[in-house]
Amino acid sequence: MDMDMGGHSHSSNGFQAKNMELARAFWYIIVGVMGLFAACRVVNAYASEMRLRRCAANSIEFPTKPSNGFLEIWATITAVVREASCRQLYIPWKGFSWLSPPSTGRIIALLVYWAVIIYMATAGAIVQDAFFWQRIGYRNAWVSIMQVPLMYLLASKCNVLGLIAGTSHERLNWLHRWVARTIFVTSTVHGWHFYTEWLRADFVQYQLRMMPSIKYGIAAWGVLLWTLVASFAPLRRLGYEFFVIQHIASAVVFLWLLYEHVPAVSQYNVWFAIAAICFDRVFRTGLLIWQNVKFLPNRTKCNGGQRIGHYAQLRAVGDSITVVTIKDVHFHWHAGQHLYLWIPALGPIEAHPYTIACAHQLPETCICNSIQLIVRKHKGFSRRIHDAAAKAQADGKKKTATVFVSGPYGAPPRWDIYETIILISASTGASFTLPILESVLHTDKTNCTRRIHFLLTARQGEEIDFYVKRLHEFIERARTTGIELLVHIAVTQSGATSSPSDSARNSSTNVETADDAATAQTDSKRNEKLATVNSQIDVEHTSATSTTPRRRLSTASADSHVHHASVRPDVEAFIRGPVEASGGETSVVVCGGPSLVARVRNCVASLSDERAVHKGTGAQGIGLHVEEYSF
Repeated sequence: MDMDMGGHSHSSNGFQAKNMELARAFWYIIVGVMGLFAACRVVNAYASEMRLRRCAANSIEFPTKPSNGFLEIWATITAVVREASCRQLYIPWKGFSWLSPPSTGRIIALLVYWAVIIYMATAGAIVQDAFFWQRIGYRNAWVSIMQVPLMYLLASKCNVLGLIAGTSHERLNWLHRWVARTIFVTSTVHGWHFYTEWLRADFVQYQLRMMPSIKYGIAAWGVLLWTLVASFAPLRRLGYEFFVIQHIASAVVFLWLLYEHVPAVSQYNVWFAIAAICFDRVFRTGLLIWQNVKFLPNRTKCNGGQRIGHYAQLRAVGDSITVVTIKDVHFHWHAGQHLYLWIPALGPIEAHPYTIACAHQLPETCICNSIQLIVRKHKGFSRRIHDAAAKAQADGKKKTATVFVSGPYGAPPRWDIYETIILISASTGASFTLPILESVLHTDKTNCTRRIHFLLTARQGEEIDFYVKRLHEFIERARTTGIELLVHIAVTQSGATSSPSDSARNSSTNVETADDAATAQTDSKRNEKLATVNSQIDVEHTSATSTTPRRRLSTASADSHVHHASVRPDVEAFIRGPVEASGGETSVVVCGGPSLVARVRNCVASLSDERAVHKGTGAQGIGLHVEEYSF
């Protein structure tokens, strides 16, 4: 008897029609979901355009409020979805934090997805007859193979699904992992039911001899199991470069084994997955060539006008930060996007993602359209970058290199459609939030933003000195544009004795200073309230055990718009103040580790629910955008 998926036997022919119908229905559902996301994008674009028009008219006190009945209904629906999807449970135990579940929004999406999969895997298949084991085995084989193209589509960096939904590949990667885990479960059910039937009939060895495709199926399941185990965070972090290489190899081998295992009638799913890989690779290769090959370079512009690659300078800042300045890039980007950096001299086959740390062309650079990346030293590639830059500086030289870039990737939302923006970042997370601040302050277009609150926290001052210097430059820019900018900087390193930005303040010019003692006293009280309410909770590492509050560095800096502290900030209080003072919609942006992200998520959800946003109280919406750095 033929026990393969395709149904060459008489018994399987009766299953095949229903199984193929369900496989087609699965992709109809995917198309429908993508259409829903596209429709939501259209409505959001319409709402944003209406806001900007009211801002340009300058005749409405709060232009970011909904302007008609339809937008009010849409704002209410949006608020309900936000509140339901924001919350997240974080496990603070050392060594187990990677087991923290996804946010409630992702959990709801997974439950809906699993409901569809479970229905398709069981509908009409659980019948106690002679074909019980075969029927469920065939059904789960189809349920498994129909998901394979989705898994590969979600893994693509040039992501078609993300393009339609208005998001980017890194924000879909979590779903890629869970789809892969779901395939592992359904394929296990598929194999187990066939094996059980053969075992009951006592012809396991006969089946293995007569049907070589079974061995390919077992091997494909083994590759899937290996990929699943290797993707767990503790193992992935042992050697991330090795993980990436073996992951790509496993993906290719898995498709080949699957092609050899499944019958011709279902091989279109394998070809679909191959087409997704080819589209992604061809598009990325073309992007790489276009961005790094200049057929007519301008040789007169310093050393940047080179034909292949880009001229870059590497500068070590302290013991853990490297600033990479890449010159003469001929593409545009938006605040919040990232690119992949490849430095052949330091990593011949390694390309790593880094957030573009500036929103516009850098001032005072000899090569137009230069950009900067902030690289924090960990292991491997980032360590080699820092060590090379530090060694050159110790010898009194500048470290330069030819680099290649791929990108920009990412689909950040519009930042200029909110009345209030709250930016929260930890350490090098400021590489994401600082360009947002820069883009809002330097835009020449209509801007709805009236106030910005910026929180930057780190363990050591050297981690943020680069950002602090730029923040002082932005304060003057904010004053000229009429946008209120308040900056809070917290360095939580125990035993710190000086402000992390003393050198920045000494070297910067045109920094607004306090006019009188009353202003300084007001700032002191405001900063003390912010810093001490929840001083026992670390921004990055919340612990169940109590900690000794750290001594404050100062109550306020000489700059009346910058507040320095050495205690752990109360993130909840930092968010609540601006939200309650805002008459329009607020955007909260956070970039940091899992602990900080979870706290901000829960705070925004609680505050939105408490204020009954867009539910008749007059309280306006609170948008949340999360960037979590982890590997």
